[in-house]
Amino acid sequence: MKNTNKNIRKIISDHHLRVTPQRIAVLDALRNLKNHPTADEIIQFIRREYPNLAVGTVYNALETFSEKGIIKKVKTDQDVMRYDAYTDKHFHLYCEESNRIEDYYDNELKELIENYFEKKTIRHFNVEDIQIQINGKFTDYHRKH
Repeated sequence: MKNTNKNIRKIISDHHLRVTPQRIAVLDALRNLKNHPTADEIIQFIRREYPNLAVGTVYNALETFSEKGIIKKVKTDQDVMRYDAYTDKHFHLYCEESNRIEDYYDNELKELIENYFEKKTIRHFNVEDIQIQINGKFTDYHRKH
């Protein structure tokens, strides 16, 4: 058994979910694709090994993983839902022209935002999570997939 497969099994079971081959395949695809894939891209990746996997199964697994905090949903300006297997605190750089999304880590920005909301309250609202997407254009002109 691959070490990665053991890690994926542990992540799933640690979140009190039944470990199934379908769930392992979905999370494995997300971790391999690393480009904030859409559900269709995940399905295409999985179908290389599991050609008969039902589309609904993939969508159900993605929704369950999102609800449990195993993955995060990333919605683009074009209303396309993409998925992120890495839930550590980070931001996203998004280019609408190329539809490219990249992770952006900035501890100073993270601390600034966290400190702001520790001191600032919003009436009748509890902040549970803050997701920031920075829109712009990449200047390196290559498109990552």
